[in-house]
Amino acid sequence: MKPLKKLPNLLKDIRKSLNKNKFDSVNIYCQDESRFGLITKQKRVLTLKGIKPIGKYKHSYKYFWLWGSFSPITGDAHYMISDGVSKAAFIAYLQDLSLYKPKELKIVIIDNAAFHSTKNIQLPENIILLPIPPYSPELNPAEKMWQHFKDKIAMKMYKSINDLEIKITELLSETTKQQTKSITSFEYVTKSYNSIFN
Repeated sequence: MKPLKKLPNLLKDIRKSLNKNKFDSVNIYCQDESRFGLITKQKRVLTLKGIKPIGKYKHSYKYFWLWGSFSPITGDAHYMISDGVSKAAFIAYLQDLSLYKPKELKIVIIDNAAFHSTKNIQLPENIILLPIPPYSPELNPAEKMWQHFKDKIAMKMYKSINDLEIKITELLSETTKQQTKSITSFEYVTKSYNSIFN
């Protein structure tokens, strides 16, 4: 099955009904959230044959959640840190995202997490949510961004959550738009967008 096969038709409808007095551009974002904690993230490393890799390890259950939206079209990204995940936190994140480039209409690809439900909730007028099919996180390019950041902090120890948060903030600020585009440019998204808006 073609992933998000309704995306091209959705984009066509949006272009036809676009109120240019309200919005001056249309963009696609891939949204997700991920947990970052003090427990040492391990990964594969190269060693000589027969030699086991040795590394320091910290076992701690302190963590925070990083919310993010990433555009495979422009490379724009938007983040929020929270103590946990909930419907209220998701709504707060969408409201914050809506203030970023407020005249940009944002089509936001999301997964089917229970707290992503917006039933009986009025979304910001510059945000349209597009869920991916159930049980298919591999269709969300945002997952690739989390892997990118977690690889950067793997095999390292941090004294406190504050230290880890500082490191993550540095990584976010160092990530260029070109890197974001390179990591998140799934063909089914970029091809659909470019066929309608370019």
